[in-house]
Amino acid sequence: MEVIWDMRLNEGVEWAMHCCLTLAWLGDEEPISTARLAAGYELPPPYLNKQLQALVKAGIMTSTPGVRGGFRLAQPLAKITLLDVVMAIEGPAEAFHCTDIRERGVGAEKAAWQFRTPCAISTAMRTAEVAWRRALAAQTLADVQAVVDRRIPHQGDVIRRWYAQG
Repeated sequence: MEVIWDMRLNEGVEWAMHCCLTLAWLGDEEPISTARLAAGYELPPPYLNKQLQALVKAGIMTSTPGVRGGFRLAQPLAKITLLDVVMAIEGPAEAFHCTDIRERGVGAEKAAWQFRTPCAISTAMRTAEVAWRRALAAQTLADVQAVVDRRIPHQGDVIRRWYAQG
């Protein structure tokens, strides 16, 4: 039997990672506005701005206010893990929350001592989540950028040309 895990993350995680890569390709010359980053991916600027502000709060980006303001990376991609971005956008809460339903319904009549050990489902889910978080922590955005650079060798040039237009 094939088990399919459907872990859903906020779309802001994807947006945030793409914006980090874009800022890395553009370099640190000048900040890029939310409107310009949003236009590059046809995203709604107000919602993207929330994601970018979360990255600023997490120390992944910096923000410069004003007409010529915008966003820059606060650190190199090699120091930003996928987990850093996920935590910035999603927060630190665990993905699985056990409500211990085994104590209700058919389990309501059982003695309290029978529930002293953690629920086997909760334990399995926590183990899976720890493995998932470790995998995210083991990959940096520089690793992702390297894959893009191998698969699409001129992607950085394409990004720079598009943003230079205006």
